[in-house]
Amino acid sequence: MGCTHVRFTPGARTAWHTHPKGQTLYVTDGIGYVARRGGDVQEIRPGDVVYIEPGEEHWHGATPDRFMAHVAIHEADQGQFVTWLDHVTDDEYGA
Repeated sequence: MGCTHVRFTPGARTAWHTHPKGQTLYVTDGIGYVARRGGDVQEIRPGDVVYIEPGEEHWHGATPDRFMAHVAIHEADQGQFVTWLDHVTDDEYGA
């Protein structure tokens, strides 16, 4: 099991990625975004809890003008927590 408190500066975001056992995000501060491949970008705020299904391609980060922080909780599968994919384009981020 892994648990990290991650802080994003305005406009910062992860690359597309997956987690073999899924991931739970608990937003602690600021305003951010989360998106699943093929889906809409969702705004997230303090107190929001987002569950990402195992193997689901997604990204998360801050809005262009606000910081955002969340606690990310995920379980390893044979020592692997995450598989990193391609970078999120400006068009994907701004959608």
